[in-house]
Amino acid sequence: MRLNLPNFRNFNFYAMLLADLAIFALALHLAYLFRFDFEVPRPFSAQYVGLLKYVLVFKGALFLLFGLYRGMWRYTSLDDYWKLLRVTALQSLILVSFVGFRFSFIGVPRSIFVIDWVLTLVLCSGLRLTIRAFYTRTVVLTGSAPGRRNVLMVGAGASAEKISRELTANPAHYNLVGFLDDDPGLKGRTIHGRPVLGQVEVMGTVADRLGVDEIFIAVSEASGEEMRRMVDICKDTGVPYKILPAMTEIIDGKVGIKTLRDIDYLDLLGRSPVSLDTERIEQYLTGQTVLVTGCGGSIGSELCRQIVRFRPRHLVLVDAGEFNLYEIEMELRNSLGFADCTTVLGSVADRPLMDRTFQTHRPSTVFHAAAYKHVPMLERNPWQAVRNNIEGSRAVMRAAVTAGVERFVVVSTDKAVRPTNVMGASKRVTELLMQSMSGQGTRFMAVRFGNVVGSSGSVVPLFRRQIAAGGPVTVTHPDVTRYFMSISEATQLILQAGSMGEAGTGGEVFVLDMGVPVRIADMAHDLIRLSGKEPGVDVEIVFTGLREGEKLFEELITEGEGIVRTEHRKILVVGSDTPVRVEDLDREIAALSRAADAHDGQAIRASLKRLVPEYTPEGN
Repeated sequence: MRLNLPNFRNFNFYAMLLADLAIFALALHLAYLFRFDFEVPRPFSAQYVGLLKYVLVFKGALFLLFGLYRGMWRYTSLDDYWKLLRVTALQSLILVSFVGFRFSFIGVPRSIFVIDWVLTLVLCSGLRLTIRAFYTRTVVLTGSAPGRRNVLMVGAGASAEKISRELTANPAHYNLVGFLDDDPGLKGRTIHGRPVLGQVEVMGTVADRLGVDEIFIAVSEASGEEMRRMVDICKDTGVPYKILPAMTEIIDGKVGIKTLRDIDYLDLLGRSPVSLDTERIEQYLTGQTVLVTGCGGSIGSELCRQIVRFRPRHLVLVDAGEFNLYEIEMELRNSLGFADCTTVLGSVADRPLMDRTFQTHRPSTVFHAAAYKHVPMLERNPWQAVRNNIEGSRAVMRAAVTAGVERFVVVSTDKAVRPTNVMGASKRVTELLMQSMSGQGTRFMAVRFGNVVGSSGSVVPLFRRQIAAGGPVTVTHPDVTRYFMSISEATQLILQAGSMGEAGTGGEVFVLDMGVPVRIADMAHDLIRLSGKEPGVDVEIVFTGLREGEKLFEELITEGEGIVRTEHRKILVVGSDTPVRVEDLDREIAALSRAADAHDGQAIRASLKRLVPEYTPEGN
């Protein structure tokens, strides 16, 4: 066992040791006084003196051995008090055992030891609390510089408490004046000595009265409408404000001042914490070899970041883009400290490369995120959708079956539902391929979801660039709507869905609960306002008409599919009555490959229509 001995060259150690020895002597003396109503008989006074040497030795030795002199008591925490409770209880048990063995309790009052334990705990805790209070007060007095900013906290939950604890412990730069929360029952209560001043509506009055310099929004759960209301009220005060990101965005889970940032559009979508069954995810990721295709893309790279949290044995990174592959490798190695990874530069459609990669590394789990996804681009180049999205997916799936992969997760899209474009139809064919491969020893499953905010090709970065340039912001149609969620939320739910595939069967299509679809025109208005400008005044919004293959709205299930709830409230599973005919699938994919080789877009669309009857190409 490694001993937690202190630094014997530190003067503070000897000061604390002497103070504790004095407390041990005082606690035992007070125990005798309380036991005998402050009139201790002479024989028991002599007993106290005889017992004192054992008390000092036993208690002092245990405090040393259990590392109670290694900590800096100016930073005393609740964990330190729990440790103090356990060690003082052990001290008393050892002392009682010794007295019982050495003296058989003859003439020794047993209640002495109970009173002594309680007093030792109270006095030692009080000493350490006094030290912390003294240093905290000293920092407050010395830190009361003119540059300190008065901060008002919106929210009074767990996240707000963590940030307020950091602010009050280190007040050199910030002075927390209080909290606002919409729960009327919290008004007048305090958190770390700071009051809850009322509901969010009184923010303007409170900010003026208390001279607030900055507002921190620390709300862990709120709808999009509630977030917009809070942001609008913050704007009306004219005071700068920041927000704590949703917990899904904080990779290490640590909440603090450094995690606060400016308001992002993602915050206005609302936030509902993702509850993960980490035990089930650990069962198939921890200590395993995991392969991610498209690892350099928006979804693929975030999948890698989330996967390394679960400590895989090895991570195989596959991507066709040299720079993206390099970027995620460097981030994993240097920023996240995960070095057990191998990079494979190449296309998933390169079957010999895929076969060799799978045979070499023998992954137990595969996340297939490699795909072309830009709708108008693939309308103009449909053969690339065939080669990458369909032939590439089949090559990876076949390599996985041959290598004995246990679990294969396909990242799909809501555009696969009643598709009107080549991209969506190609992803629906990928789902059909996945279902046709089931029952061969590998558990296949697909996860279908909508748009993710901030991904490559997303409308949000485009709108930001247009706003920065002074406009106009281009929206295709006033009524066009899309489903949105954050990249981190989507990838965490993909990992959770990966733990749900049925053993021996598979072939499920999981659908993520995307909430309520968002009007793109409303999104444009929100982004313009977030930049401090007014829509129609500072920045114009122009409607350009739907692009090639684009729909007014997206769906998450197609005709003939039924939805069933899973054990996770944000993950649904799709049931289909339509069987996959492997012979028909192989024949049509062969026709698709011939049409792609000939760069024949019309023939490609015709084959896709036969494979996906609900596919309605533009112009039909």
